[in-house]
Amino acid sequence: MSTAPQSLLSMAEALADGRLRSRDLVEQALDRIADPQGEGARTFVAVHAAAARAAADESDRQRKLGTPLPALSGLPVSVKDLFDEAGSVTKAGSRVLEHAAPATQDAPAIANLRKAGLISIGRTSMTEFAFSGVGINPHTGTPANPWDRANRRIPGGSSSGAAISVTNGMAAIGIGSDTGGSCRIPAALTGLVGYKPTASRISTAGTVPLSFTLDSIGSLGRTVSCCWAADRALSGQSITPSDAPVADTVSAPRLGVLHNYVTAGMDDTVARTYEQALQRLEQAGAILTDVTFPELGTLPEINALGGFPAPESLTWHAKLIEDHADFYDPFVLKRILRGKEQTAVDYITLRLRRRALIAKAAETLDAYDAILMPTVPIIAPRIDDLHDDAVYAATNLLLLRNPTITNFLDRCAISLPCHEQGSAPVGIMAMGRHMRDDHLFGVAAWMEQALGTFLLKFLPNFF
Repeated sequence: MSTAPQSLLSMAEALADGRLRSRDLVEQALDRIADPQGEGARTFVAVHAAAARAAADESDRQRKLGTPLPALSGLPVSVKDLFDEAGSVTKAGSRVLEHAAPATQDAPAIANLRKAGLISIGRTSMTEFAFSGVGINPHTGTPANPWDRANRRIPGGSSSGAAISVTNGMAAIGIGSDTGGSCRIPAALTGLVGYKPTASRISTAGTVPLSFTLDSIGSLGRTVSCCWAADRALSGQSITPSDAPVADTVSAPRLGVLHNYVTAGMDDTVARTYEQALQRLEQAGAILTDVTFPELGTLPEINALGGFPAPESLTWHAKLIEDHADFYDPFVLKRILRGKEQTAVDYITLRLRRRALIAKAAETLDAYDAILMPTVPIIAPRIDDLHDDAVYAATNLLLLRNPTITNFLDRCAISLPCHEQGSAPVGIMAMGRHMRDDHLFGVAAWMEQALGTFLLKFLPNFF
């Protein structure tokens, strides 16, 4: 068997021409999940071993018969424990939902994945109810970042298990949610690509909500094309590999480099790596323009009463908290209960201020192909350094600060790794316009080639 294809589309090509079998991919993923020296037990809360093997065998059988199959048929995908899968209990990383009834049908996004031929390998761990960007879960355990694993650094959240399932070769692609960076934060901290779509493009039905206003469904993969293919699958679009975004479809992109609010608090590693990434983009032909958007500085005050997640999550959790408050992670419970601080007037004012900021952003930012900023301003801290509540809270806010901008402005964004191979992972984020996801993917493919970040050394071969 030939050397391992790494991206989702190259694996799909290898399956199509007989260099790989779906069963081989599934078995390798299951072996890595089961490895007692690995992170599988902290990465997956449920593994669909028998169902995945059966689906892989059927995909291989149909392919051998010459049956036309979807482009991604036979590839293993991990599913965040936030999405309904028929026959599985959706626990959302919690204890309080442990005894809930299994879902009777797939969430629409997951149903679309199956139609695209992807095979669910299992359900990944996450921050309880997706309410943190750190990725720590006291109930299920926290999988360690692949970088500097001996010191057990955070994976980022809330899609923590989704990230580690990909970095450790337990899945070809990871599906997560993104309400304030939950795909992009773990991608940046672990050396992956993480995508957040324009929210309305992909149905959030059949998911445990954090914020009805801000929730979106995205993916984490090894390359831009991985996330493009996953995005097409999640949204129910056909996938033709020849349509995948490539660098030569974009020439000399106009990139706005955001300053002030998004660059405060950068550690030395992120500051140095981010500046080097900007230099590489400019050398490759990008037209970089410094951009200031001072109105972003009002976001902490706008969201001072918990923003949208607090009251909107409280709406969903009120009865559960009344009956089982002691089952919740105290940090998460505290954030949900902040919803009680908002009056109806506060909430309506929040919505109006968001609308005004979206309009102002269109005036300031829409002249560019994408807006650049560090995905997060720090490298991954050690899990053991976050036991102090104050340190945890401050770290969480810092990780969420930049990614949250995209959700609040109702735009799309992608995080790309921009660090040297083998060094601490650092992400650069490109934010696109509302409903211009396809254009952003083209820009991201150009950036990926310019940055030369493709399959970093500390990530093992998938096959």
